[in-house]
Amino acid sequence: MSPSTAVTVPYTSYLRVYEPLAAFPEPERSHWTRYAKRTDRPGVQDELRGALTALAAVPPVLVQARESADAFVAEVDGVVCVCPWRTRLRGWQALAEAGSELPQPVLDLAMPPSLRERASADYDSWRRRDPQHTDARPWIRTALWHVPIRWFLFFRDEEREFGKTPEGLQLRYRTPMVQARRRIARALKLLRAELEEGPLVDGLVDVGRWLEDFHPRSLVELDYGGLVHIIPEDQLASDHSAAEADEGLDALREGDEARAGELYEGLAERWRSVQLRQFAS
Repeated sequence: MSPSTAVTVPYTSYLRVYEPLAAFPEPERSHWTRYAKRTDRPGVQDELRGALTALAAVPPVLVQARESADAFVAEVDGVVCVCPWRTRLRGWQALAEAGSELPQPVLDLAMPPSLRERASADYDSWRRRDPQHTDARPWIRTALWHVPIRWFLFFRDEEREFGKTPEGLQLRYRTPMVQARRRIARALKLLRAELEEGPLVDGLVDVGRWLEDFHPRSLVELDYGGLVHIIPEDQLASDHSAAEADEGLDALREGDEARAGELYEGLAERWRSVQLRQFAS
């Protein structure tokens, strides 16, 4: 067994932003306009397969040599929106965060230190090459083996979509950018008034700042992604985490701290149990 295949592949959830074509400068806008008309566009599984193939190589390819020219496409009220993969940029940024996501022995086995150092140097060189690269941000955020509770605060239960697609089960939420920003602003105001600063508030601030960089007519999507393969279908069908997160905020707003704490702990425990599955044989 090679080092790469000895490591369990992580299951990932996604927070994506789809921007209207008008948000992109030329010549990128023309590229995405042509791309959106294609009938053979690759999907989520194609991106995942490409990443896994690269990691399974010997030695593993941690970051692509060239940036991806692919994207996910959605239509919002008749307006075509795209979510560029930016696989290379995300790969660089994921490497910087890998130390806090994986145990050191697993990290070194899957991604040898020498290759991580080389990729980090390439990232630094790329950022110095163009001032615009310094603040480059991806359209996709990921989380391993769970969905961060703060992500649910962007959505409402009526925006939940669950069912079978040609690629299998899917559970996702979608909302307009204006709604996501409004909800996060209200949540932050409430949490700062009622709670001490902490990981939940800090995480909301971070994601809120990320969303500020995008076009106001964008679409925000939370996709359970690969988590649908490790959570039983009946549990997915009964999973209404966004509704529970919203109910927790309502309880806090009404001064029922006990109920708010109960709902938060219930959500946190559920997702801790999902995370623990990464250690199952």
